[in-house]
Amino acid sequence: MKSKQATLRVLLDTSFILPTLGIEVGEEVLTGIRKLAEIKAELYYSRFNILESLWVAARFTKSPTFNMERFSHGLRSIIESGRYGKVEEDSETFKEALRLHMLGHKDVIDNILYAASSSLNLKLLTLDTELKEFIHKKGLKDTLISPSQMV
Repeated sequence: MKSKQATLRVLLDTSFILPTLGIEVGEEVLTGIRKLAEIKAELYYSRFNILESLWVAARFTKSPTFNMERFSHGLRSIIESGRYGKVEEDSETFKEALRLHMLGHKDVIDNILYAASSSLNLKLLTLDTELKEFIHKKGLKDTLISPSQMV
């Protein structure tokens, strides 16, 4: 008898949110997004992805390639479509993010996303090799997954 494989539950790093907002990213991100669709993964985002996406979008607003309508439509899709679940960070998440900062990883948004993925038993889809090396070096729970690791 075949066993049904559990659905992969994935918190997206901001790079994987940007294409929905009309912001171009590399091929590895697009490959990862296609794989997520193929395996029908449960997708999650954090309000901090949205904040970081706004920072990225702010850099492009003067560019002729930036499309505010596409950005707005993508934002509504992420927040309101029901395709993405929203993680709810708690005080422990933020405390852990600060601890990671004190241990030497200075990207606070990545720290929040990692802490949320760890406490909520989600995989964190990221291309961030610096974060991956930090997690391994410190012997922390490895929740990170890259597009090449998805089957």
